[in-house]
Amino acid sequence: MTKPSHLSTSKIKDQIVQRLKADGAQTATALASQLDVSPMAIRQHLQVLLGKDWVTYEEQRQPLGRPVKLWQLTAVTQTLFPNNHDELAVGLMQGVATMFGDEGLDALIGYRTQQQIQSYQRSMAVEESWRDRTHALATLRSQEGYMAEVIEQPDGSLLLIENHCSICAAARSCVRLCDAEMKVFSALLPAEVTVQRVEHILQGDRRCSYHILPPPSA
Repeated sequence: MTKPSHLSTSKIKDQIVQRLKADGAQTATALASQLDVSPMAIRQHLQVLLGKDWVTYEEQRQPLGRPVKLWQLTAVTQTLFPNNHDELAVGLMQGVATMFGDEGLDALIGYRTQQQIQSYQRSMAVEESWRDRTHALATLRSQEGYMAEVIEQPDGSLLLIENHCSICAAARSCVRLCDAEMKVFSALLPAEVTVQRVEHILQGDRRCSYHILPPPSA
């Protein structure tokens, strides 16, 4: 018997895309469990999304039984998520570089970086510990469309994840924006905290993620 669903067909497709964006590659069974829909129905929706080139899959071998399909989003779906006016941002940066050279572009990015730091600092003023500040930063980044989250690690460190880059086209045009992002994160956390980028969308990863290492005495 097919498991009934309280979600409409379009809603289910939207939820599949959201879950693959936030959590990465998954099986149809895993998606069915999260969305409270039958695996058969999920597979039907995935086939529709496959036809639209929104998803693809890789087969993963199992110790026993047949390989399972791990479904993931394609680059085509990047346009489905907030992009913060990519075309305008790219055009402005190219114009600055043309008119004022790399020095002018660096000055512009430096100004933007300081503005971000000051804005975040005001919003995070009540947060004192490096852990609380990391969680607050994730909340602020999510409000800007980055789909950010923090995952606690077994060793006490944190993983700050951005499942979406809302300025991806601009960042591809000027990698200095990614370097500036690191400066922002480092400035908002105590000097003793180490921030390491361990995944990077521009390097082909599904998401950007940052390993936040606590102070040695923490």
